[in-house]
Amino acid sequence: MQGPFADLLPSALHFSGIQATQFVLLLGLILFIGALGGWLFQKLKIPQVVGYIVMGIIIGSSGLHILEPNVISALEPVSTVALSLIGFLIGGELKLKTVKKYGKQFVSILLFEAITPALVVGAFITILVFLVTKDFKKAISLGLVLGAICSATAPAATTDVLSEYRTRGPLTTTVYGIVAMDDAVALILYTIASTIVTPLIGGNSLSFGVQLLNIAKDIFGSIGIGIVFGLILSFLTKFIFNKEARILIFTLGSLFLCTGVTQILGLDNILAAMAMGCFMVNITPIKSKPVFNLIDKFTPPIYVLFFVLVGAKLNIWIITPFLGLLAIVYVLGRTIGKTIGSMFGAWITKAPKTVQKFLPYCLLSQAGVAIGLSIAAGNDFADTIGPEVLLIITATTFIVQLIGPIFVKIGVTKAGEVGLNVTVEDIKKNSKVSDIMWGNNKICDSKSPAIVSEIETLQNILDSFTHNQNLNYVVKAQEQNQLLGIISLEHLKEVMQIGEFAESMLAMDIMIPPVITCTPETLLPQAYKLFEDYDVDAIPIVNQENQALGILEKTTVDHYLHTKIIELNRKLETLDQ
Repeated sequence: MQGPFADLLPSALHFSGIQATQFVLLLGLILFIGALGGWLFQKLKIPQVVGYIVMGIIIGSSGLHILEPNVISALEPVSTVALSLIGFLIGGELKLKTVKKYGKQFVSILLFEAITPALVVGAFITILVFLVTKDFKKAISLGLVLGAICSATAPAATTDVLSEYRTRGPLTTTVYGIVAMDDAVALILYTIASTIVTPLIGGNSLSFGVQLLNIAKDIFGSIGIGIVFGLILSFLTKFIFNKEARILIFTLGSLFLCTGVTQILGLDNILAAMAMGCFMVNITPIKSKPVFNLIDKFTPPIYVLFFVLVGAKLNIWIITPFLGLLAIVYVLGRTIGKTIGSMFGAWITKAPKTVQKFLPYCLLSQAGVAIGLSIAAGNDFADTIGPEVLLIITATTFIVQLIGPIFVKIGVTKAGEVGLNVTVEDIKKNSKVSDIMWGNNKICDSKSPAIVSEIETLQNILDSFTHNQNLNYVVKAQEQNQLLGIISLEHLKEVMQIGEFAESMLAMDIMIPPVITCTPETLLPQAYKLFEDYDVDAIPIVNQENQALGILEKTTVDHYLHTKIIELNRKLETLDQ
């Protein structure tokens, strides 16, 4: 490849014709196997992300070696894109009103859940290494570096579970806020640790001040780039609002450009994407809604590729017994520290009870930043503790990436937040005609007051109107309950204009033939389409034998959906206490 941008592309992506074909084949294989794993694990009531990672382990470095390291390296841009998408969606959750409401809680919990595990892991590792090696400098160095790295929480696996189970509530909001910010704390802690360790065992010696300046550049530079591209996208949405295809194209284009610029400048693409999403949702809240909805629909295949590659990178056969023991102590110390720190931080700020009790379940995952810092440690302390740090983080990432999503599911389930992040359209998609009720009377019931016999008198039907809420009736045959017709309130008004003669009429005399029917199994989106296509406000409900079961009224369906949304909002209000 030639041209001004040739040097910007990874060499692994410079394929010949045959290699490009193999590349496409591998993409298809990863997507298929990953999706299969996700589906199987969902059937086992385990978050699908665990299935993706397990499938990656099977076909990667720890298993069948279908994905070799050079192939995984060639697919690294997929991981970069996935993390940018995740950062963008997390930023979309950080609305100013939410930050104002939970800001103090976020900061308190963030500091305690990040610093406490650093102290616990640091102490545990230092003691264990000293007892085994009798080398205090090595022990304290490993403790400080691993303690700093353990404070990071992986947003990808955590937010994937929240998305999969449609969670909403104070716990979900807190988790989004914490995973959005604790990577920055981990970077600062690592800078402090490496500054202390360098004089003890040697390493790349940059002053503490220089390292802090580098971190400040990474954080504020990334945020600045994200805001710039957020501003550009916000401007564009003014002209492409409600044009979904163009919204998706411009959004992905802006996000990929933002990611590419941060990669060239050596900045943090996740933080930049997060800033971009946060800017969008707060500056243009109404117009940004379709943007986030479309990106959310676009992400599933990217997530599958990303998590399969996460699993494929892990090599579990390179761990010695001593490093395995250190890895176990690391995981236990990190879990204890995250639990104590998050619970204490939530308690002192009087966070909702669900946050105090179940937040520790949602902070176990570890991946990108932790691995990145372990690589930095491998470079900074290449001749001393660097290789050990890299192996320990690799091993622990394998453990927590498998158990982390499971505990996130347990936490949000116990908190009662599963299934609360739904819209009217979501309720429609998952509801059938048989689900709808008026008071205590099922509309889909042969004894429903909305069903009258063909020989029912007009007077009795009029009396029924005064006692029941339905505005339409279906007429059934006296013998076989077959649907014969439909009577509406408007139709009755017309009949009553006839005069006294109308009082002697029967249902069979005043009914009109039904235009369309539905069954109890008809989904609500289909029912709404029938209302629209046939321009009716009521549809008779029948079974397979065309026997009358009830009446479906559009006002009834609207009331049902409105009631469901109110119930969800009331439940959210109780959780926020």
